[in-house]
Amino acid sequence: MKKIILFHLADCPYCHNAKRALEELGRENPAYKKIPIEWIEEQERPDVSAQYDYYYVPTIFVGEKKMYEAHPGESYAECKENIRRVLEGVEI
Repeated sequence: MKKIILFHLADCPYCHNAKRALEELGRENPAYKKIPIEWIEEQERPDVSAQYDYYYVPTIFVGEKKMYEAHPGESYAECKENIRRVLEGVEI
């Protein structure tokens, strides 16, 4: 399984949506809970976040490929669907 990294900011409302979506998706499909995700707070780990090409958070990389990047004004439903799409593409 490729490494999954989720970049976030502690006070970001979109990142809170991502966390909520992951929890909800895990309840809907328990297999998603088995997928290890490394959460990286970009202000605490600028050395790591500088190695990746993204602008908005939350952003998810699977291996070196960006699979999801939030956008301003993104709804919770959009966030959840985008994260579901990422999780469905990951081998468990």
